[in-house]
Amino acid sequence: MKILNILPFLMALTINAQTEGFKNFGNIQMHNNAEIGFHTDLINDGQFENNLGLAGFYSDNEVRIVSGTNSPIFNNVEIDAINDLQLNTSLGVRNELEYVNGKIVTPRSNPSISLDFIRHDLYVGEDDDRHTDGYASVTGNNEFIFPIGDDDRLRPMITPNQNAESYFNGAYFFENPNSPSTFSDTFATEEKQVFLKNISTDEFWDLDGSNQTNVTLTWDSFSNIENISPVISFLRVVGWSKSEQKWIDLGNTNVTGDLDNGRITSTEFIPNEYEIITIGSIFSDIEQGSDNFLISPNDDDVNDALVFEGLELYKKNKLTVFNRWGNIVFEATNYENNWEALSNGRATIKADKKLPVGTYFYTLEFGNDDTNNTRKGWVYINY
Repeated sequence: MKILNILPFLMALTINAQTEGFKNFGNIQMHNNAEIGFHTDLINDGQFENNLGLAGFYSDNEVRIVSGTNSPIFNNVEIDAINDLQLNTSLGVRNELEYVNGKIVTPRSNPSISLDFIRHDLYVGEDDDRHTDGYASVTGNNEFIFPIGDDDRLRPMITPNQNAESYFNGAYFFENPNSPSTFSDTFATEEKQVFLKNISTDEFWDLDGSNQTNVTLTWDSFSNIENISPVISFLRVVGWSKSEQKWIDLGNTNVTGDLDNGRITSTEFIPNEYEIITIGSIFSDIEQGSDNFLISPNDDDVNDALVFEGLELYKKNKLTVFNRWGNIVFEATNYENNWEALSNGRATIKADKKLPVGTYFYTLEFGNDDTNNTRKGWVYINY
């Protein structure tokens, strides 16, 4: 073991590499230029957080483990553990981390245990063989590229510069969201907003945080992007809404790459409002959807209006509603999800009288500057 200039105070520790490892149950502090190398496990039940210098975790064969009731926090960290460093309690980094060999593995069933970058986001050496397999967090206001992956795949997720200090925690899962391994719920890809066509069944990310942010997701050749959409401009970041229990369109403010490698950036959202996020797609301009609605505009604040969830993400739209004889009973440009069965068609006699019970048909055109999409279906009015 390499230990240089480690200065303990009020210290109580035991070192028994065969039975316990390096166990701290007192108060240890590493001062400037101090270096400590852990060639055994670290069990931290005391204070081990006001540290400078370098802490290294080393192993040529066995899994190196960090555990205990308290999270150790170091200034600089080096990981050279060929069979990985396993975190059973969080590990904090205040300055720089270097992945030399092996991964940092956290329990995916417990997001509160993570590799924590604290007001600094420097790391080097990450790749498919060296990354955080599980949860990593960041506290700060700078852009952060999460060095996360699943098994032998690095799959970064990026949060941009923040207006104030923020905390985000995230992990990547190379799993089908319809059958996740460590979540109590399933996230059915058929439960989605009407504008969404496909949701990835190959992968997803978990992003936690209370501050509003954009997020950039990445894809590679294993993401099967062509199955989501062969045209990358139709891709969207999507999230499973905790309140609505369905997939919601979180937008596409920028997308680059090709079907094998690329990245996509969402609009702003609050991560804690969504269980998981992934990549989905909307319908193309030549595809006709068939989505049907039931509304009961009886002023009880329940299902009173014809609402297309996610319509606000598009810069332009036009809604046209027809009766069964093909006559227009309502039309609006820049529709605001507020139709409650009042007619404004040319043949309208009493504009303040709601349409009778029955089936009506609609066409909704929507898009942005260079896109134009169409949805069709019927809406049944009942009071």
